[in-house]
Amino acid sequence: QVQLVESGGGLVQPGGSLRLSCTASGSPLDSYTIGWFRQAPGKEREGVSAISRNGPDVACADSMKGRFTISRDNARNTVYLQLNNLKPEDTAIYYCAARPQVLPACLPGSYNSWGQGTQVTVSS
Repeated sequence: QVQLVESGGGLVQPGGSLRLSCTASGSPLDSYTIGWFRQAPGKEREGVSAISRNGPDVACADSMKGRFTISRDNARNTVYLQLNNLKPEDTAIYYCAARPQVLPACLPGSYNSWGQGTQVTVSS
């Protein structure tokens, strides 16, 4: 079973950037497709982006296309989520999750291993 730990969250002003990291242990990261999700207070968890274990990725929502970029470094057992041009509505807890299937997926129920999350707050 893979364990996931997110890091890199924090407080940033509108228009700012953050890079989130999802580091895996217990199992090689290249055995998993990784998804990033977020959950704002009072809202359901939603897909942000996902990357296949062999590279291809998918953006899960039009509102994030062109602003958020997912990438992976299997040698470092880490998947990154670069957040640019952040907006107050991006404020949420960001989670990464793993699934053994090859295809990336945007539904939370498609993943069976989750990290604890990292808080991103966008505010002036």
